Amino acid sequence: MTVEVISVGTELLLGNIVNTNAQFLAEKCALLGLSMYNQSVVGDNRERLKEAITTALHRADIIFLTGGLGPTEDDLTKETCGEVMGLPLVEDEHTRERIENYFKNSIFKEIPENNWKQALVPEGALVLDNDNGTAPGLILEKDGKRMILLPGPPNELIPLFQKQVAPYLQKLRPELIVSRMVKICGKGESQVEEELLDLIDKQTNPTIATYAKTGEVHVRVTASAPTEEVADKLIRPVVKEIKKRFGVCVYSTREEETLEMAVVRLLKKYELTLATAESCTGGLVAGRIVNVPGASEVFREGFVTYSNKAKRKHLDVSKSTLKKYGAVSRETAREMAVGGVFATDSDICVAITGLAGPDGGTEEKPVGLVYMACCLGDKVTVEKYQFKGNRSKIREQSVVRALDLVRRTVAENYGK
Repeated sequence: MTVEVISVGTELLLGNIVNTNAQFLAEKCALLGLSMYNQSVVGDNRERLKEAITTALHRADIIFLTGGLGPTEDDLTKETCGEVMGLPLVEDEHTRERIENYFKNSIFKEIPENNWKQALVPEGALVLDNDNGTAPGLILEKDGKRMILLPGPPNELIPLFQKQVAPYLQKLRPELIVSRMVKICGKGESQVEEELLDLIDKQTNPTIATYAKTGEVHVRVTASAPTEEVADKLIRPVVKEIKKRFGVCVYSTREEETLEMAVVRLLKKYELTLATAESCTGGLVAGRIVNVPGASEVFREGFVTYSNKAKRKHLDVSKSTLKKYGAVSRETAREMAVGGVFATDSDICVAITGLAGPDGGTEEKPVGLVYMACCLGDKVTVEKYQFKGNRSKIREQSVVRALDLVRRTVAENYGK
């Protein structure tokens, strides 16, 4: 079964908005075993939208249209879809009541007249209630083709898809599609693929796919089966083999768990507390940690010691170390981590010092050189990296490696 996405909105063509909806839908459709071969972006123009819809209907079974469901005159998606499929617009009483209730419970008590436009739907459409806005989602079915119309704002589209569209699509397939993700840190995508090549070459069901992320590689194992139980039996031995091959580099097999979530989970499990001491990353590691709900149980304090004076004052890095080895050195990173533990009375401190550029590099210490250290008890691990890319990329890679250093330190000393 093939699907296609048409993203509607002139703001997308102008680059004012990043099209995250298309990425979300592509990923979710792949998980459901639906084949997507085309995507397109169309501005708020009836004729061009009509042309895009007509073209999509000739080559796909299901067409997603995102955006253009609002109350203004340039919101033309459902009107154009209804025209193409020969379905006149009629008022949906249920949607009208929801619009009334939405405004009653908001700060805007008066309902603008143009909002009633959103209660008009193509005749015979399946209406999907939108709990986060006034524009309902719509499913149109005719002559074996299906159009799924979704509101443009991601905070409306995503929950609508997850709660109502995904179950609808699942029913169209004779078999279930079940996936499980293995998340790996510290390996490149080509390296991961090479180590899994024998499994990939002989894959049938389940299938294996790798996805590169900044500092990480995600391996998705997907199986098709009549039931979730059968699919899980197919997936389990493959996931077990992947975990065996990559060992401590695997930080999670949970779809929604990020690296920082895995770190916080481990710290909670072993009742450990954490501090951060950052120079070139400027507090980004601490920021990732505190984004995790419940991080306050394990995170003690974060230092941003950008200058040598701050490193001496807050982390007790010795003046002689800074003079002899410099701020970007193995020795300074070590003293920052140890000093962070003592300053905060934490169990662990991770420290980062490096050259993020674009200036300041030398032949001996080029831009991208980063040292990081992790202190746990009387054990201090120091690692050296030479990252590539611009300032933002170097800092981002440093954050991922630092979080993983904390995770590996805990895992190697306490277990997963």
